[in-house]
Amino acid sequence: MNVGSETVMTKALQDAFNEAEKLPEAEQDQLAAAIRAEIETDGAFEARLSASQDALGALADEALAEHRSGRTLPPVRP
Repeated sequence: MNVGSETVMTKALQDAFNEAEKLPEAEQDQLAAAIRAEIETDGAFEARLSASQDALGALADEALAEHRSGRTLPPVRP
């Protein structure tokens, strides 16, 4: 959560970390690794998605042009 230019941890996340403090050290390390992996995976996905926006836009424009020119078929319904 952002407050002005400062990032503040939400109450839910703070509560989760308070509970995690009660775990044995090995489980805390496993939880930390899982959280880091999730954050890295999420960041990598966002980067790939952002990088692909131009290509996706071009494909969408091409599909719309084909549709408008009558070069597409209606969807087949089962």
